[in-house]
Amino acid sequence: MLAFNSTASNWPTFSFIGIPGLEAAHIWISIPFCVLYLIALVGNALLLILVTAEKNLHEPQFYFLAVLALTDLGLSLSTMPSVLAVFWFDARHVGLDACLTQMFFIHTLSSVESGVLVAMAFDRLVAICAPLNYTRILTHSTVACLSGAALIRGATLLAPLPFFLRTFPFCGANILSHSYCYYPDVLNLACGDVSFSSTYGLVFVLCTFAVDVVFIITSYMKILGTIMKLKTQDRNWRSLHTCACHICTVLVFYLPLISLAVLHHYTRGASPILYTTMSSAYLLMTPLLNPLVYSLKSQQIQAALRKRFWVQRFIAGE
Repeated sequence: MLAFNSTASNWPTFSFIGIPGLEAAHIWISIPFCVLYLIALVGNALLLILVTAEKNLHEPQFYFLAVLALTDLGLSLSTMPSVLAVFWFDARHVGLDACLTQMFFIHTLSSVESGVLVAMAFDRLVAICAPLNYTRILTHSTVACLSGAALIRGATLLAPLPFFLRTFPFCGANILSHSYCYYPDVLNLACGDVSFSSTYGLVFVLCTFAVDVVFIITSYMKILGTIMKLKTQDRNWRSLHTCACHICTVLVFYLPLISLAVLHHYTRGASPILYTTMSSAYLLMTPLLNPLVYSLKSQQIQAALRKRFWVQRFIAGE
């Protein structure tokens, strides 16, 4: 997807950074990054395989989990080429079109993931607050519509941003703060009046992530209200436990996202190492931890894993 070392003379070239001050050790630093990417790719691919192959997982909440895993695969594959190219080959340069393409996929997939988390919150809301109507409300078509709406919303709202950036001249060294193209980072390098693009970027955030956070919080307030009305403490705990995986996933996704946004807007003079650390947490931790969270907390996923690996061992034993 990325075209490094662009030779086009009529478009600007941007420069990625690795870890400032540790350039000589980039080849060694790439080892843990490779391991993390590998775990993320294998973990999410395994979730997709399990949800597809196991009939016991053919339920709305696991369909949403499969969409989440597919989105995490896309996020990992969107950033992996540029990150590893910097560490392995010191390939730091990228042309404008390649940069905007990577930026589009990163932000679109992030918006899709946020939308899927909202759909999963809705799934838990219906399951706990209206269990008798669960199968009637959360049908296959509902799951498909909610997932498709998350994709269409992200792609539609983000589509104008690359065109806005193409209209600006870029001056200076054009050094990015990350090993991938991030919209606020690219916008800070543009010359001229960027107030409209900056405002549109804020509108994009408000229409996606802010609205999603409000809906998720509202859903869990309703869920907690319903749980508190249950008569037995054991039922309260079991009901809340069904939401544990989703709550962990929401925290894993939004905390690095909010931290990186605050870092870009309010700490312009921060250490480059801090930018690198937060950007890595933003795009690596979510695809890495989501499969681990569901593997450790979801009994159905654990049962599917045990069944799948037991069958494999049995066949190998024969």
